[in-house]
Amino acid sequence: MFSKEASRELKQLFWTSFGKSFPRKWILYNTKIKGVSFKFYFDTKKALVALDLEDDLENRITYWERLESLKSLLLNDFLPNAIFEDTYFLDNGKEISRIYVPYNHKVSIHNKDTWQEVMVFFNETMSAFEDFYMTYEDVIKP
Repeated sequence: MFSKEASRELKQLFWTSFGKSFPRKWILYNTKIKGVSFKFYFDTKKALVALDLEDDLENRITYWERLESLKSLLLNDFLPNAIFEDTYFLDNGKEISRIYVPYNHKVSIHNKDTWQEVMVFFNETMSAFEDFYMTYEDVIKP
């Protein structure tokens, strides 16, 4: 087991290493759409890349419908393993809508031996997500 401090330091080291290994400016929270953001997620059990809709229900529905209309394009041309969940609960209980791609291998942010494979997964998956977003931004945005 790791202390909270040791765990925090490992997480910080991972994200610093990722930034140095794959230096680029990601869109992430800069989608210019309120409540729509891209996220990297890595903990002691899983890694994933997500497009989250976290605004009020009305706006979530609006953007969800736009993204759903592009679902076959996303799956066929960019991310065939993307999962669409119109109702997704975060660990804190907050309800959002999420499109995500999980990394389907056993990994842990506490295990440095899995870091490189997760970094490569993050880079490739987020790049594809961003390419999709930039290609269809006019459809997704109001």
